[in-house]
Amino acid sequence: MTTAPIFADPESIPRVKAVFDDIRTTRKTEYVNNFWRALAFDPALLESTWAEVKRIMAAPSLLDPLTKELVYIAVSAANSCTYCVHSHTAAARAKGMTEAQHAELLAIIALAAKTNHLVNGLQVEVDPVYDTSAPR
Repeated sequence: MTTAPIFADPESIPRVKAVFDDIRTTRKTEYVNNFWRALAFDPALLESTWAEVKRIMAAPSLLDPLTKELVYIAVSAANSCTYCVHSHTAAARAKGMTEAQHAELLAIIALAAKTNHLVNGLQVEVDPVYDTSAPR
């Protein structure tokens, strides 16, 4: 259950329809998922969020599209966002992620969580060689 209303016909709002049309065009699909429908309660937030997602996730960059999705899955798992884990796992599969790659990604996520907790619990001091703020 969402904490804001999902409108029955969000595309009756011109600003929302424009964003949904751009999502369809950019993603080459007719499907607009529930995340975007939930954001339609605030057209300005919808517009700014889509613009950022489009700029970072859809535009060509130094990271390939599958790598971006893998990073998104890892961060979503760390943040306990079930919705994003599911949607970005589907996106990663659509971009070619194999089951073996998915299994390896989950192993890395689990290892990072474990070692992060150990370092936090032990309050290990950062090695000077890793401290990029230290004078060189």
